[in-house]
Amino acid sequence: MTTIIDGNEIADRIRADVAERARRLNDEGVTPGLATVLMSDDGGSKTYVSMKQRACEETGIEGIHHEIDPGEPAEVLFDRIDRLNEDPAVHGILVQMPVPDHVDTRTVLERIDPMKDVDGFHPENVGRLVAGNARYKPCTPHGVQKILAACDVDTEGKDAVVVGRSDIVGKPMANLFVQRDQGGNATVTVCHSRTADLAAKTREADVVVAAAGVPEMIDGEMLSDGVTVIDVGITRVEADTEKGYELVGDVDFESAKEKASAITPVPGGVGPLTIAMLMYNTVKAASLQSGVPVDLP
Repeated sequence: MTTIIDGNEIADRIRADVAERARRLNDEGVTPGLATVLMSDDGGSKTYVSMKQRACEETGIEGIHHEIDPGEPAEVLFDRIDRLNEDPAVHGILVQMPVPDHVDTRTVLERIDPMKDVDGFHPENVGRLVAGNARYKPCTPHGVQKILAACDVDTEGKDAVVVGRSDIVGKPMANLFVQRDQGGNATVTVCHSRTADLAAKTREADVVVAAAGVPEMIDGEMLSDGVTVIDVGITRVEADTEKGYELVGDVDFESAKEKASAITPVPGGVGPLTIAMLMYNTVKAASLQSGVPVDLP
């Protein structure tokens, strides 16, 4: 019997824990603050930002939103980040990606104060993660760890295959799996577009995390019986529906669920955890910056 993992249910529990910690900070005179910055006309980016701001309202975090015309020079964005770095009411800063082509993404990430980098992408925070002393774990990989823990999937001594090597998901996911820590201690294989015979690798896995951004690239024939499948991918594809499209993951769900002991659907799997862990990191940032301790689970 395959377990279809309900990401919304897991995320709701985490957000309730985060809201309780935010209330404790409020009792000590500290209101966690998250600033989102949007420099794009992309409809998807606007939707993601609005979802994050709504999550702030629901968890007792002060959401501060800034919009910058995508035609403005890069320095306008950098100046805005500098001001947010200096604002004591702002504990976390998130610049919604992608930014316009004339803005260097790496410079954006490096401009954010690493103490306020609640995405966990600043080089200092990446280095701390690799060294096994993470300040903020990147939201999606951390969310995957929370899903596995909620489903009682112990990664210690297991073979974990991560399909995808992005800085946002693939690389940090592999680093978390390999750490000497809860949710780690796995033997990790990272696969990507240059991997020869991907199916041979995924069939050996106890846990597969698909994060390559290629729709339905992994099917049931590429999996072993009893595997846990976490599908991070989400792509809009044309379909004969009222909207004219449907959302699909990197995994062919129907065939994969015949092999998997547990699997995340798309949508409704990993996505809700990404936002929940952003709230988690923001409350942690407020605690670290204020010196008021909270015991985040």
